[in-house]
Amino acid sequence: MASVEVTRGDITDERVDAIVNAANESLLGGGGVDGAIHRGAGPELLAECRLLGGCDTGDAKATSGYCLPARWVIHTVGPVWRGGGRGEPELLDSCHRRSLDVAREVGARSVAFPAISCGLYGYPPELAAAVAVTAAREHGHDLELVRFVLFGDRAYDAFAAAASG
Repeated sequence: MASVEVTRGDITDERVDAIVNAANESLLGGGGVDGAIHRGAGPELLAECRLLGGCDTGDAKATSGYCLPARWVIHTVGPVWRGGGRGEPELLDSCHRRSLDVAREVGARSVAFPAISCGLYGYPPELAAAVAVTAAREHGHDLELVRFVLFGDRAYDAFAAAASG
């Protein structure tokens, strides 16, 4: 079973096999975590992402990490929060499960996640944390480490509470 950790920090500094990018459907960069990962990886990441043809909400695709410490970047598209009654929890769960599947496919043993959908997409961190931690525990069983790397206090507090429960 994977060790599940929660830490504060910048996901672009993580020394793990793969980091997960909270991407948009185009995979061509954006704000928040997505923009930081693209800046950290360098222009080669954008060039590779252009070849992937985008990504559906709830799915995940891998690229090289280029200039990042992580060998791979797993891009996943989280749901936009619209109150929780439009399949958001199921889509967020799918993001985490598919990201873990893709991590295994590329041979990763350690994976770092941000708080997917909790920034610009408006997903409440307290609700997202329960989905994310449950997915990591149920679906990350054959990995060595699943780490949640949070930037803000609200997200950190929510994920730390979910992981300790």
